[in-house]
Amino acid sequence: MPAPVPRQRAIPAVESGQAQAAPAVGGPLKEEAHRDAATGTGATLTLLLIEDDPAGSPIVPDLLDSAGKPIRVRTARNLTEAERLLTDDVHCILLDLALPAPGGGAGDDELAVLRHVLQLAPRHAVLALTASGDAERGAEAVRVGAQDYLFRDELDGRLLSRAIRYAVERKRSETAERRLAEGRLRAQENRRLERGLLPTPLLEGSSLRFAARYRPGRSRALLGGDFYDAVRTPDGTVHAMIGDVCGHGPDEAALGVELRIAWRALTLAGLCGDELLNTLQQVLEHERADEEIFATLCTVDIAPDGRRAGLCLAGHPAPLIARPGRPARLLPYENNGPALGLLPGARWPRMQVELGAEWSLMLYTDGLIEGRVGADGERLGQEGMVEMIRRQLDQGLRGEELLRAAVNEVRDLNGGELTDDVAVVLLDRTA
Repeated sequence: MPAPVPRQRAIPAVESGQAQAAPAVGGPLKEEAHRDAATGTGATLTLLLIEDDPAGSPIVPDLLDSAGKPIRVRTARNLTEAERLLTDDVHCILLDLALPAPGGGAGDDELAVLRHVLQLAPRHAVLALTASGDAERGAEAVRVGAQDYLFRDELDGRLLSRAIRYAVERKRSETAERRLAEGRLRAQENRRLERGLLPTPLLEGSSLRFAARYRPGRSRALLGGDFYDAVRTPDGTVHAMIGDVCGHGPDEAALGVELRIAWRALTLAGLCGDELLNTLQQVLEHERADEEIFATLCTVDIAPDGRRAGLCLAGHPAPLIARPGRPARLLPYENNGPALGLLPGARWPRMQVELGAEWSLMLYTDGLIEGRVGADGERLGQEGMVEMIRRQLDQGLRGEELLRAAVNEVRDLNGGELTDDVAVVLLDRTA
């Protein structure tokens, strides 16, 4: 929080614009300081009167706030003086609408001076002062942006004190509502952006069934550091991948999206295996914000006949395969290569895996296996996950239903929401 700006000397009656001119404080410093002052917590209310004849003003010096403390009054005879006196501790402006407009003439706009003040002081409460009986002009001033209007000839200290307090509170309420609306709009835009960044698999023409489940670790986020995708190339091969950028903040989410898009482009261009992962490592090294950042990755390329696949692991947990009449198990992990971004010039062997005629292949990130289990804080682990999936398959769960049940059970075992991102992809082939 910026340090508070020293306030001017308080004078019981009126501070002259010529005698007590203070430099204006602009930019973020003024905005933050005024925001604190506008809360009214222990601060002396300050009124800036803008009128070309302060000596003839009906303003009385004994204005009091709700706590009975004197309201400090400053006067400015024109907008130039007002701009100098508009420091961070001013809470309310009382503007005489009869004041000459900027540039020497009002033209067709009777509220030109008010519009100028509202541009000059967008964060301050403004009271419009008009002639008795000119309610139409006062109402128009409120429509333009003033918090209220008062009749010059009917003004007294008690009425003005109450109007100042009301205007300050109304401005504070309007500001809070605007910030809330802006926050909601930003949240909606972020959700739309994140939703648009989630992949739409390109599997047209494939007989394989695809399902995915995604749960970011960040509160209220739609996208985390985990990423996945699946595409079918013209030769009929189905390529799928899942990955995890270390960490789960917005920077990691952005890097995960970049890696996913790069993987799709490189795959459609014909790269696979070690050549593909080496290029992805170069992308990560160029795009990461810190040299400590790395990403794990699992890629599979399933042959057009659907009976075999190539598997590459870059520091990532091995997929799970389930086939009719056999217990679900993990695919081989022995030839696992390092995570992307750890070792320059690393290699990632491509393993051949026999799938068979009917199978389900589940790719997942470590968020699914690192949740806690029981009171002792033990992690679920891969063995616990395999047992869980076996049981759920025996219950007849498949596809989206299986993934939903798996993620929900892991969360329940953890005793609440998981702190890490979770992504799960399921590919099914039926005979």
